[in-house]
Amino acid sequence: MVISQQDEKIRLEHEAARIFMRLYQQRFGQRMQHIWHNQPAKPDVSCYLNQTRLDLEIAHLYGSEVEAMAILGRVLTPQTHEALQQLTQLPADVRMMTALHRIIRQKAEKTYDSHRVWLVIRNANPLWNCWDIARVHADLEIPRHHPFEQIWMIGDWTGESGILSLFPSQPQMMAADKASQ
Repeated sequence: MVISQQDEKIRLEHEAARIFMRLYQQRFGQRMQHIWHNQPAKPDVSCYLNQTRLDLEIAHLYGSEVEAMAILGRVLTPQTHEALQQLTQLPADVRMMTALHRIIRQKAEKTYDSHRVWLVIRNANPLWNCWDIARVHADLEIPRHHPFEQIWMIGDWTGESGILSLFPSQPQMMAADKASQ
């Protein structure tokens, strides 16, 4: 059965939202429930946080377009293989920060028909995890003006390495999380 790219996008957004909601609820003991998908003028997913509506804009951090193709299991052309090989010339941290800055800048330019929006970025690249992102967190450039009340990172595809607050910055939470690992 072949699914459309739009159906795949919705499925990935719902998976990311479910992972984030579960991890947030475990970490803070605050109930997150009932998700549904929205139309383009609104953030991707809506849920309730302690019985108050909250909208989540979901993004996936792959690194580059060619890395996304490989991670998602797309058929890779010889040119794509060559592009992937060339990427190995750049340090992984540089690729990660470049991609993360690109996502945050792109999402910061959007406007949403919503009162409360959080940006949730799910790391899909197996080269990085929550601790790699935490290590470079201080160098992260968050635009001064953006529509997000909070920005969160899911450290890996399944959420095993946890979640990290990117905005507002909460380094004391990162240290507490690291101690519990």
